[in-house]
Amino acid sequence: MRTETAGEAGAPVGAAAAPAKAGVSLKLDDVVDILEQEDAALAWFEVHPEDFLSGPAAQAGRARLDALRRRRPISLHGVALGIGAERDLDPQHLRRLREMVDRYEPCLFSEHLAWATHGDPETMAQLPPPYDAATLDRVSRHIDQAQEALGRRILLENPSSYIRFTNSTMTDAEFLTAAVSRTGCGLLLDVNNAFISAVNGAAGTRDYLDALPLNAVHEIHLGGHAERLDAEGRKVLEGHHATPEPVWEIYEALIAKIGPKPTLIEWDAEKPDWPRLTAEANRANAILDAAAA
Repeated sequence: MRTETAGEAGAPVGAAAAPAKAGVSLKLDDVVDILEQEDAALAWFEVHPEDFLSGPAAQAGRARLDALRRRRPISLHGVALGIGAERDLDPQHLRRLREMVDRYEPCLFSEHLAWATHGDPETMAQLPPPYDAATLDRVSRHIDQAQEALGRRILLENPSSYIRFTNSTMTDAEFLTAAVSRTGCGLLLDVNNAFISAVNGAAGTRDYLDALPLNAVHEIHLGGHAERLDAEGRKVLEGHHATPEPVWEIYEALIAKIGPKPTLIEWDAEKPDWPRLTAEANRANAILDAAAA
């Protein structure tokens, strides 16, 4: 089922559009810090809705998020809906996400294509499912359910692939293209995840990107990775911290090809100080401005 509730940028009618500028991901404690400063380089912010759903800290966080929303557009990036999980989506979690959407009118709403589900900590790693017809049916059904419950288009993030399942019958790109076509969802293109998947799968990153449904990309994530050796001594990349030069180069070529898109500077761990985050946002903004010109 295709949703018609969302505009071309993935936002419902009445929500602020996502600017084609650099944004920064925030954790619960970061909201206080960012409210104390004003920086034009940070055009929008992304938060995980799960950080604001329950507990006294989350209650206070929602009030601070209200203040931030009055100053900047906010994107909600879910990490625990379980779009790729074999179990059904949790209706209570969907209802709470809808409350967040109604309260903050996010410019974008995205979710991982992963097994992770809310309240299931042993599966919180953002691991992709096998890519086959059964998984495509299940994922498409989950996307339809989420879009109907939230009243808007969602963006599906491409995950990092560390292994390939023996029962997979589709490539990453074939699976994502089919999911977008079936459901009308958009794509959140994580350039670092694509880089990791391409290297771990012994493929060229630009060929990997060219095979994706780039016309469905409404947001980009920039982040970094770490290297390790597997049991057979082969190099394996894992999502990590700062955006490395190869990812910046791929991002610049991608923006030149598809045009400026809202771009998030994402740090999953060991977040640096604000000046360093602002510097990365400025670098992304320079690339976006050059493409717009």
